[in-house]
Amino acid sequence: MNEQGPTAVVTGAGSGIGRAVALALLDRGYRVALAGRREQPLNETAGGAGDRALVVPADVGDPAQVEALFAAVSDAWGRLDLLFNNAGTFGDQVRFDEITDEGWRAVVDANLNGSFLCARAAFRIMRDQRPQGGRIINNGSISAQVGRPHAAAYTTTKHAITGLTRSISLDGRAVNVACGQIDIGNAATEMTKNFPGGALQADLSVRREPTMDLRHAVDGVLYMAGLPLDANVEFLTVMATTMPFIGRG
Repeated sequence: MNEQGPTAVVTGAGSGIGRAVALALLDRGYRVALAGRREQPLNETAGGAGDRALVVPADVGDPAQVEALFAAVSDAWGRLDLLFNNAGTFGDQVRFDEITDEGWRAVVDANLNGSFLCARAAFRIMRDQRPQGGRIINNGSISAQVGRPHAAAYTTTKHAITGLTRSISLDGRAVNVACGQIDIGNAATEMTKNFPGGALQADLSVRREPTMDLRHAVDGVLYMAGLPLDANVEFLTVMATTMPFIGRG
């Protein structure tokens, strides 16, 4: 590992969980590439980190932009130790039959295609670098296990992330690439604040749900990231204790 500290890519680093994880990694001595569609929020995340933060605006659903992102990381630091595959979007909250073609594609591109493209690029770097190997952590969400109503695109893509995690984990064994998934439920972020009146329930009522401090999700990512490559957290669920999940619906 480079004496200047390990390197990481965090997607969706301009806000919410991505920003919080990026800041925590910087605080722990990582050099972090901050990826997201909007440059200004990425610059705000970078703050005073200097050359330990690399701001790379990128749409993770665009293959060319993803390749440029990881090429920039290789050019700057010569290796990649960690990818936090976090970028995503919830999409329109509408009944299944009301999802538009454009709405479906937007969620699939951001959540699934983006995660695949970033993981593939990271995997290739980790495979070829010396010392070989690295770690990929996918942000799955509680919806990777149990979905919400009127969120078919989001739920489908997050279920698919679980299959992606398992596939990367399996194929990564031969080249020292570990892969795990964190499923986060109701962390207090901008996304949860977008539902001030509450969240849609299985019976189509709307109720406020408990949230937890974002730092608990960050601590989970840091624990996974801090393990040696001969150990792995395959799946970790961290959530507000009394949120509707166990027995949801």
